[in-house]
Formats: sequence, structure tokens, C-alpha cells
Amino acid sequence: MTWPVYDAKARFSELLDAALKEGPQVVTRRGVETAVLVPIDEWKRLNNQAKQSLTDPLLDPNGPHDLPVVPRMNLKLRPFTFDDSE
Repeated sequence: MTWPVYDAKARFSELLDAALKEGPQVVTRRGVETAVLVPIDEWKRLNNQAKQSLTDPLLDPNGPHDLPVVPRMNLKLRPFTFDDSE
């Protein structure tokens, strides 16, 4: 369901109940979808599913600091010889 911001503010308890019973509730401002109210369980599930960026483990002071190693492609190198003719 979609709620204009003034209704969401005036009827917040109803908005919260609707989110718990019916799922995510969209809040609009001047007709533009601006925010979504979701139950906390769904928020936690979505947050856990979010893909971690490369900087997250590096900046996390509590670790873990072991990064996944991406295998390199096997490249075939051309033969190389030094030319002593000069």
C-alpha cells in the first residue's frame, strides 16, 4: 500500500500495523515514492543478504581480515628471446 507522507505522519500506528500484517508500506512525498516501512525481520533478512563490498572487511576493526582470492586467468605468454644482433 502507498501512504502520502501527511497520512503516514497522522496515522503512524496504522501504518506500522499495516507493515506488520501486510508487508512493506511505501510512503510518498508529493506523489514520489520516498521511503518504505518494513517489518524488522524483513529488514534484517534483506540486510544479511546484501552483498558485502571489498572495503567492508578492510575497514571493519573487528575483522575478519581474510579476503576471498579470485583465481587469475591462465594466460599463454608469447615466447621471448633477447636479440643480440645490435
